[in-house]
Formats: sequence, C-alpha cells, structure tokens
Amino acid sequence: MQILIYFFLAIGLSMDAFSLALAYGTSHLQFKKIIFASICVGFFHFLMPYLGSTVGASFIAHFPLNTNLLVAIIFFLLALEMFLNRNETSNNLITNFISIIFFAFTVSIDSFTVGIALGMTNSLIFQASTIFSIVSALFTFSGLLLGKKLFERYGKKSIYIGIVILLLLSLKYLF
Repeated sequence: MQILIYFFLAIGLSMDAFSLALAYGTSHLQFKKIIFASICVGFFHFLMPYLGSTVGASFIAHFPLNTNLLVAIIFFLLALEMFLNRNETSNNLITNFISIIFFAFTVSIDSFTVGIALGMTNSLIFQASTIFSIVSALFTFSGLLLGKKLFERYGKKSIYIGIVILLLLSLKYLF
C-alpha cells in the first residue's frame, strides 16, 4: 500500500517536470540531450527527497522559504527568456550541462519539500526516492519527445505553446 502511495506522489511531483519538458521540447532538442535531461531530472528527484528528509526540516526552521513563490518566479523567468529568444534561429534553452542541471533542479524543488514531510513521518525514503526518480525521468522524457513532435509539426508556433505552459505553471505555483 505504501508503494502505491509513493507512486501517486511521484505522478504528482512529475507533472511539472512533464509540463516544463513539453515547453522545452518545443525548442527542437537533440535526442541525446533529451536522454541526458531525463536522467538528470530522475537523479534530482532521487536526491532532493533525501536532502529534504535529512537537512530540510532544520534548514526550513532557521530560514523559512516560500518554495512555491521561488518556483513561480523561476518558471516566469524561463517563460520570459523563451519569449525574448523566440525569433532566434535556434531556441536553445537547455543545451549545455549547466542549463540541463538548472532545469533538473528547478523541477525537483517540490520533491525537496515532500522529502521534509517524509522525513517527519519516518517513511521509507529510499523506496520513495527511487519511485520518484523513475517516474519523473519517464515523464520528462515523454514531455521532451512530445514537445519535439510539436515543433516538428508546428515549427516556431510551438514555442508559443511552451511559453504559455511556463506562464501557467508560474501562476499555478504563485496561487
């Protein structure tokens, strides 16, 4: 029963990864970058609950952060960057190592807060993190591939779909 709960939590945590991946996929990524980004997201969705369960509770007690506001700002800035770069011949938002790591970290912040909750309830953090990792990597891979298909079918117009998705994600976390 606990594994099923972790699976549904993983789906919830992976939805923003899927949405952001869909938006980024419209920038016509190479397949090897799709694979690397998916693996990075999976890694961070494994790591962040561990960090949340071990150090997160004490960190939040000393430095209260509104993680939803932070994520909303990041998504808004990404949408703005995508909008400003929409007319470039190649919209390369996640093409180098640093930008892929930033992408993976951004969509994994919410698993940090879930890790705090799991740490407080003495849950099976390794099993939960493993499930979060696998599901989020698959969702990211699917989103990036679907975004790439949108780009192939609709060309530059698909970038606007990505911008709208990022803005909607930003609003979701803001409110």
